[in-house]
This record gives sequence, structure tokens and C-alpha cells, in this order.
Amino acid sequence: MTSDTSRQQDPSETDEGLWCDITARDFAHRPALFLDRDGVLVEDSHYLGRAEDVRMLEGASAAVARCNRLGIPVVLVTNQSGIARRLYDWQGFHAVQAALSSALAKAGAHLDATFACAHHADGGAPFNVADHPWRKPSPGMILAAGSRMKLDLAHSWIVGDRALDIATGRAAHLAGGILISPRQDDPERQAASGLGAPDFTVEISASLEAAVSLLLAEGRLSARAHGAG
Repeated sequence: MTSDTSRQQDPSETDEGLWCDITARDFAHRPALFLDRDGVLVEDSHYLGRAEDVRMLEGASAAVARCNRLGIPVVLVTNQSGIARRLYDWQGFHAVQAALSSALAKAGAHLDATFACAHHADGGAPFNVADHPWRKPSPGMILAAGSRMKLDLAHSWIVGDRALDIATGRAAHLAGGILISPRQDDPERQAASGLGAPDFTVEISASLEAAVSLLLAEGRLSARAHGAG
């Protein structure tokens, strides 16, 4: 079989329910920080589809900038069922991402890649794919990022505000996940903590800023590939 006939097509180029945007930098063999968007970087306004509704969470931009300066790839992985539900479209998503990028830039920060999945079982065609492999808690977005960016997934982390984000990291065989949960009575805490395993660490933090500080202070995440000299 020739290389042309065996080449696999990028699903984000053919599937209307997927989004992939990667910068041109070389991240080969580096561990990454994977981030959910709503409730981690920006306030969760429930189906955020308008740029004017973007509200950055305190300290989030500084946390991303800190990783940028250290050469740690920062990758956004976000479910966007609001598109499937016809509450907004990809144009609205793009506008939100542009506003997010602008807010990050003011702090000298940037995202190195963005992966999004609009599919949802209750959505309208062509976005009504149940259990799509890219939709969290399935690990497709993380695995795609790992493959395309040649990341060291085994030493990467995910930060999210729901247990399904943490479950996604475990399914992708990351080193661990951090739940953003400022409230002690948050039911997501118990669900996320239950995902801990000998090869997958789960932590709870009040903010992305606190989560990044924890990972860096304890040496759990760095730009250097594991075992590199």
C-alpha cells in the first residue's frame, strides 16, 4: 500500500462538528496542560456563544502566561453542544475564541491549540452524533492533540470544573487532573476524587491560578520531557 492511499484524513477537516486550531510551534515530546474553557478560563454563562459575554476568571490569564513563559504547551479542549442545540454556531464560537485570545494577549498569554466538539445526541443534524470519540469524557480531543503535536501525554495534566473533564484525562492516560471547585459543597468534588488511581492523580483547586502554582511548585509539570537530559 502506498503512502498516499494509507494516509488518514484529519477528521476535523471533514466533520462539521469538530474544530482544531494549532499554532506552528514545535512541542514535540513536551508534557502539556489541557484546559476546559467555561468555568476554568472564563465564567460559565451556560452556552457561551457571544463575544460580549466573555468574562475572564481572576488569575486565569496570568496562569496561562506563566505556562507560556516556561514553554509548556497550553491546549484548550471544549465540548460545544450549544452548536448542536442551535443556540449559536461556529461563527459565534470563533467570536468567543477571538475575545478570549484578546483577553489573554493583554496579559502576554496565548493558547497553543484549541480543540472543540459540537456533537451531542440531542442536537440537530449533522451534529447529532451520540458518544462521539471527541466529545468529553471520551479522550478523542486529547489523543488528537497528542498525535498532531507529538506531546508527552503520560506526563500531561488536565484542568476542568467538572468530573467529566477529569475522566477525560484519565481515559487519555494523562498523569492527573485538577478540578476547579471553589465551593466545598460542590458535588463534582466527590465524583472527581473517585477517579483517582495509582497511575492517575486527582487534585482540587479553587482556581486555575492555584492549580498551575501547585503543578509547578511540586514539579509535576514542566516543559522538559520526562527523562530528558
